[in-house]
Amino acid sequence: MPQHTNAQQLDTDELVPAAEPHAGHLPLDRAVETQADLSAEINALGDAYARALKDGAAVETQPRLDYPPYRSSILRHPTKSLHHADPETIELYSPAFGHQDVHALESDLTIQHNGEPQGERIIVAGKVLDGDGRPVAGQLVEIWQANAAGRYIHKRDQHPAPLDPNFTGIGRCITGPDGSYRFTTIKPGAYPWKNHLNAWRPAHIHFSMFGTEFTQRIITQMYFPGDQLFPLDPIYQTIVDQDARDRLVAKYDHNLTEPEWALGYNWDIILTGPKRTWTENEALGAEGDED
Repeated sequence: MPQHTNAQQLDTDELVPAAEPHAGHLPLDRAVETQADLSAEINALGDAYARALKDGAAVETQPRLDYPPYRSSILRHPTKSLHHADPETIELYSPAFGHQDVHALESDLTIQHNGEPQGERIIVAGKVLDGDGRPVAGQLVEIWQANAAGRYIHKRDQHPAPLDPNFTGIGRCITGPDGSYRFTTIKPGAYPWKNHLNAWRPAHIHFSMFGTEFTQRIITQMYFPGDQLFPLDPIYQTIVDQDARDRLVAKYDHNLTEPEWALGYNWDIILTGPKRTWTENEALGAEGDED
């Protein structure tokens, strides 16, 4: 498994900054960039990539380290040389790992409180595989997500959508002998994130996976099929290759769907090789793709 360290991701992801009360009723600043401005940049970069492919350039399966339409991308990766960290110090702040510490019920995000959460109940399942299709067993898989209204339980998320007292949005499990994982949760909503005027993130679930050590961690996002926000989202579009982007989108699975209970989505995570799932390898950037 690639050795990527991203310990602060839970706290620093693209959560919504504090919003002013009744911000939706204030006059719009005409100097603020619009979605049309950002979409023009996204399309221009996509066209340039398509021309480069025709000229023999290599396929880009991982996100670009700096992607101008994602305005803060230049701030979201190190600019100085990496330093070795004390593994024992890191482990003091890492989640528990092992079958004795991770209960089977932690994978069901709908039973963590006294009442049922609001929203569309879903099942998300799949396998963690290596580049040769072999299962990766015994791996800690964590997820976190917004609620059905598109809001996280996080002090920085202050946009005016309701919190759900029966939904925290965090779960974890250990992969089985066949590399399988399974979560029961609520389909998250889209949410605004202020990259530009009227910027919204497609519905997604964050995934974190550990290897044999706490310093071996990769983070990615799973999306839902048919989302109309895909072409408008700079984070999704940081992957300029469409085939690579498609690997982030789960597939509806009617066999996984449970009658009268929940829709099912299947999503496999490939750790290595040419079909590798996109990961937020901010520490190493494109150079880390071959690890």
